[in-house]
Order: sequence, then C-alpha cells, then structure tokens
Amino acid sequence: MSPPELAGLYALTPDTTDTRWLTAAARALLAGGCRLLQYRNKTADATLRRAQAIALQTLCRKRHAALIINDDLRLAADIGADGVHLGRDDGDLAAARRFLGDESLIGASCYNDFTRAKNAVDAGASYVAFGAMRVSASKPQAPLAAPDLLSRARDALHLPICAIGGVTLENAAPLIRAGATMVAVIHDLFQRPPARIRARAAAYQQLFKEIS
Repeated sequence: MSPPELAGLYALTPDTTDTRWLTAAARALLAGGCRLLQYRNKTADATLRRAQAIALQTLCRKRHAALIINDDLRLAADIGADGVHLGRDDGDLAAARRFLGDESLIGASCYNDFTRAKNAVDAGASYVAFGAMRVSASKPQAPLAAPDLLSRARDALHLPICAIGGVTLENAAPLIRAGATMVAVIHDLFQRPPARIRARAAAYQQLFKEIS
C-alpha cells in the first residue's frame, strides 16, 4: 500500500502513559479523516514507546493512514512505520535516508531557518516543517517563524511544507494560504474527548478542501 499524500491535518500525539486513551483518541482522529499521524512521546520508556507505536501502527494500517515516528529511527525501522521525523539533534538525515530506503517518509524540523530546509531537501527529506508559527504549548520558548517563510519554501523547494507550533483550527487558514501543505497539531486536538477529536479532525480536513 502506498502511503497517503502528505497533505492536510498532521496529528502529533501528546506525552501519555495511557495507551487505551491514546488509541481511542487516534481512532477518533482517523475516523475524522486524518491520514497523517506522528507518534511523539518524550517521557515514556522504550518498552512503552514500542507498545504504543505498534498499537497506533495497527490502527493506521486499517485506515490507510501513515504513521511517522518522532526522533526514533530505530523504532520506526523496527515496527515498519511509514517514516520518521527528525529534529536538530536527532541524527543525520542523509544517513536516515540510506538506512530506511527510498520509500520511507522522512520529515525535518527546520524551525525558522530556510537554509536548513534547503539542506534537508538536498539530503533526502520528504517534507520540511517550519515553526513555531504561534506560541506553542509544547515548546513555549521556541522561536517564531514568519508565515512568509512558508510561501518562500513552497515556491523554492517544491515538496510538502508543514506548519507547526501553536496551530489551531482558528488560526490555520492563513498558514494554509501562505503555503502550508500540512498543519501539525497536538493540543487543539488531544485536549478534547475522543468524540470531539473526531469532529475537530474533520473540520481541519474540510478547511483544507475549502482553501485548495
């Protein structure tokens, strides 16, 4: 099965040890039309991370969605995830591309740095992410990226562009119009009960349809 298009809502999981809640939330996201899910857990140990990643992978395969693992190249390879997302301190992107092969999705955090994004593309990135676009609850000290950086990247890099950091349904539209192919969201989705997560995910996907 080919991975879905890198477009639309890109949901990033919050830190949690409650695997039952996490899978219920992910099931709601997928039912709402989300087809890109990143497993991100900065606090769990390796055993729990692997168990949660496998649970999410099972759900994503049923819904023809892509599961991307944050930071952990070995875990992504171990469970056969669709790809990995790498930040500044998460290893060499070109080496990750060689390790995972040509078919895997590899994302790169580029913060507010266009040169970093260009280098990531040259190293084999599948998409690049800019942000924080707004003050982020998960990384409140992160430097902000201007929306015109999305436009510059769209016009120059010719691959999917992700806006991340402080994104909500209420502020996503200008980012999409500026050039974001995807918006990465944590708190605006996962702070809700699963029944409302589904509706929120559907609203994001509808927003992309209205703007495109």
